[in-house]
Amino acid sequence: MQHEPEYATFVTERWSTLVRSAVFLGATPHEAEDLVQATLLLCYRKWDLVRSAENRDGYVYRMLLNVLRSDRRSAWHRIRSPREAIDKPVPDATEATEIADAVHRALATLSKEQREVVVLRYFVQLSEAQTAAALGIPAGTVKSRLARSLAQLSANDHLADVTGGRP
Repeated sequence: MQHEPEYATFVTERWSTLVRSAVFLGATPHEAEDLVQATLLLCYRKWDLVRSAENRDGYVYRMLLNVLRSDRRSAWHRIRSPREAIDKPVPDATEATEIADAVHRALATLSKEQREVVVLRYFVQLSEAQTAAALGIPAGTVKSRLARSLAQLSANDHLADVTGGRP
């Protein structure tokens, strides 16, 4: 492939953010790495389409979501509890770990659609238009889902524990 250096740079720049996003979308860290690897393999195969996309990040995050959804439909995933990784407390007493755990638990209370919008918009920092494109929904739907999601998160006990009840 003549664009391998460009693809390699893309992977290097996006790997951590893609893995972190997959974790926020409900995957365990190991699952997230596998999901991102599968997504990037698809990107490699379709690199001409990816590199020419008007919204490259939105295109790639849509691929990640499709890989995640496909994985969740597999028989292996149905055997284990999807909340298994989220409900186990992390054996690290640092404040950062407590906050991360609270965020994961709070995100787990959202519906799949709400969690996807929040993760893409605020953790990945895609624009509303990019988020809408990645999810294949209108921008107005992104706004309304965000409003409902943020209202639900602001009342979440897990987040109140780490913020001391402050919004």
